Amino acid sequence: MNRVSIAIALLLTASACANRDNYVLLPDRGGQSGTLSVKAKEGGHQIKLEQPYQTARSTSGGYEQGSTNAQDVQRRYGAALDASPPEPSRFVLYFLEGSDELTPASKRDLEAILAEIKARPVPDIVVVGHTDRVGSVADNDRLALRRAESFRKRLVQQGIADDTIQTAGRGEREPLVNTADEVAEPRNRRIEILVR
Repeated sequence: MNRVSIAIALLLTASACANRDNYVLLPDRGGQSGTLSVKAKEGGHQIKLEQPYQTARSTSGGYEQGSTNAQDVQRRYGAALDASPPEPSRFVLYFLEGSDELTPASKRDLEAILAEIKARPVPDIVVVGHTDRVGSVADNDRLALRRAESFRKRLVQQGIADDTIQTAGRGEREPLVNTADEVAEPRNRRIEILVR
């Protein structure tokens, strides 16, 4: 699972009277943004938006670059932004070696995860289990899925609807820390939880 937070938010609107497209590069929660390239379908030069609140507005000859600010974006697009779903939240919990029992530190993180799930009107939850490289690939595949399923059961016991939770096991295929075979690495014994 990708742990990098979503770096850019893009807002596209069309003005009914002028039939123009407007793009605004919005920052993430940390104030950072990615980049966006905008180019007219037929000819015209390409505009690259790289800073928060840079804009591109369609003109008869292509796109015109500009900038705006948070207050203007809220004034013009506040209703659309307020209707947008919240950004996904990601969590990682760790397990004791060879088991589906959470570490004591990870058990303390459960309340934050439950609060995030319950704060969403229609949650969608993905739980992916992982292992370190100790043991056979087949055994690790089973253990990874068992970890994800164990967490699903815990959520259901807390009142989360079973049909909102998807689980998968990736075994030792996607380590956080690359190791040689048969090396015990606690950071690889984990589940990754995506709450949308």
